[in-house]
Amino acid sequence: MRSVRVRILATVLVLGIVGVGAWQLMPDAEADAKPIVVGTSDVVTSLDPAGAYDAGSWAVFSNVFQTLTTYQPGSTQPVPDAAEECGFSGDDAKVYVCELREGLRFPSGREMTAEDVKFSFERVLKIDSEVGPASLFSTLRSVEADGREVTFRLSSADATFPFKVATGAASIVDSEAYPADELRGGTGVDGTGPYRLTSYEEGEEAVLVPNPGYRGAVEDRATPVTLRYFTDSAALDEAWKNRAIDVASRELPPETLAGMSPADPDHRISESDGSSTNNLVLDVRPGTPLADPSVRRAMAWLIDRDKIAATVLDGTVEPLYSLIPAGFTGHNTAFFDAFPQRDADKARELLERAGVRTPVPVSLGFPRIGTREKEAYELKEQLEAEGLFLVKLEGREWNAFQKDYAKGEFDAYTLGWIADYPDPDSFSAALIGTGNSMKNGFGDQRIDELILRSQSFGDRTRAVRTFEELQKLTAEKVPMIPLWQRKEYTVTSKDVGGGQFLNDGTGVFRLWRLGWL
Repeated sequence: MRSVRVRILATVLVLGIVGVGAWQLMPDAEADAKPIVVGTSDVVTSLDPAGAYDAGSWAVFSNVFQTLTTYQPGSTQPVPDAAEECGFSGDDAKVYVCELREGLRFPSGREMTAEDVKFSFERVLKIDSEVGPASLFSTLRSVEADGREVTFRLSSADATFPFKVATGAASIVDSEAYPADELRGGTGVDGTGPYRLTSYEEGEEAVLVPNPGYRGAVEDRATPVTLRYFTDSAALDEAWKNRAIDVASRELPPETLAGMSPADPDHRISESDGSSTNNLVLDVRPGTPLADPSVRRAMAWLIDRDKIAATVLDGTVEPLYSLIPAGFTGHNTAFFDAFPQRDADKARELLERAGVRTPVPVSLGFPRIGTREKEAYELKEQLEAEGLFLVKLEGREWNAFQKDYAKGEFDAYTLGWIADYPDPDSFSAALIGTGNSMKNGFGDQRIDELILRSQSFGDRTRAVRTFEELQKLTAEKVPMIPLWQRKEYTVTSKDVGGGQFLNDGTGVFRLWRLGWL
């Protein structure tokens, strides 16, 4: 998921999802409690699940919509939520069947049906928004609804499909409230999640109150929450220091995090091993400066990750040398093996051998959020230091940035990525598969074959060698250059508990676990 999540297990089980009993979130005294104010510098692209593939939007979706399956805290195995039970039919992981839970009602009072589920998946694919999540369902061939049963037929074996059914892309919407072939406008939301959205002001705040009719996997009694949005990390930091917010989720400035002590009684710090990465994505379309692999490899020789981690991010991140971050099955150091340290001489030799005139002019796009601008200036300095590249920086506000990189406006751009689900597949198909979410024009037949092979293993440990080969090929082709990965930090006031459950690598943002102490 575009960045824009307590530990990722090295081995992930996909099959064997079993049913769980229903739970209804009933209103009580806590429902009338003072709202907990959660601050974030993440941006909401859209309130329509078919139109957003970013952390800010999916944080809202996790709370106001239901998916067929979800994750319990600390677990990487999906459990039923809107479904009574789900599982593969047969042994080839090509037919996935869910039985819908009875009694789920949209805000209108109408009961959710299997047809609503079918409608929700099909409209994501039909609308295929340029910044939407349609690419996540690349193996979905068809959806059938029969009574309360939903059957997904896949074009190839995909043992990761149960994970995808638990993501924000699979949010179930009311087929009578959302158009089938275009995004829904306005600020309304019609979902069956633990919360209802009572008001939303773009770029300002989202007000959430417990949904008294919720029935599903969540067993906590929710407290009202107000999500407050800040233009950048500095504004979020100021709000935290002035106690204008009770929780700071994403993302406080690195220097603030580096200076915090877990022993300080005035706040609580929750730290989770990071599935949050940042990459330099390269536009490889014919006619672009980076269409030649030699130019991309030369660029890779000039990147100093250690300096970026130390000077830009105050040691709050770890240098990343692979497509798949540490902590996930199949992680290796393919980029370190190929480009072990910054070497301008090797970069120059590559360009000279390819007959490329220097300096190579490239535009470098970045979103104006967090430390991305400071990072862009550091990358510019590293690439230009020996006169091999001439970099033009182009910063954009988040929504404009998404649209511009999707249109090919930048030769290179920095893009954060957070795991959509707790499996290394979340860092392969979406980032380097043909038609990927990076929108950089990259496609490679051998890489696509490896992606399909990796998805076919129900026992994810059997996919390790495939993922290792996939990462080695990525370091050879260089459609993107991994920069760093980091831990996720959630900071709460001493009066608020549950912050450790917000980000745990599953893609579920559990606001309902927050509560006054």
